[in-house]
Parts: sequence; structure tokens; C-alpha cells
Amino acid sequence: MTIEYNSSVLVSAGWRNVTITAIAEKISEKRAKVVEVIKIDGEGIQRNMSRTGAKRQRYNGGYIADREIGKIKILSKCFILNN
Repeated sequence: MTIEYNSSVLVSAGWRNVTITAIAEKISEKRAKVVEVIKIDGEGIQRNMSRTGAKRQRYNGGYIADREIGKIKILSKCFILNN
């Protein structure tokens, strides 16, 4: 299934919210495990990503994607894009 949920990234200016789109494997009726991250804030995964284009908003998208893999998500807190 494909899900979308909110997460945070640390940039030079502090913590910022991002939206993660991921493929998840359902492990129970209410929970799913993230298998692969597809997009962060609607963009493909890249090493140098920025929320606004400014240097102080840069973060490593590859690291964020790797960090999310294996996390257990509660489906009621996620937006399910397709099953």
C-alpha cells in the first residue's frame, strides 16, 4: 500500500515539517511497516534537498529516506493513497 504521513527534518534554521510518501507493508489491521520512501514533500529523493530553495533549508533526502525505512506507522494517522 502507498501511504502519506508527516515527519520532521533538521535544517540549519531548525526543525521543519515534511510530508513523506512511502510504500508500506500492512502488519496488522491498524499498523504498517515502511518498506520504501518514494517522495519527500512531493519531490523525488535526492542528496541535497531544500524546502524553499534557500541554503539554510537544505537537508539530505537520502538520509531521511533511509531513516524512515522499517518504521511502524499507525494507519489512522496516515493518509492512504492506494491499497
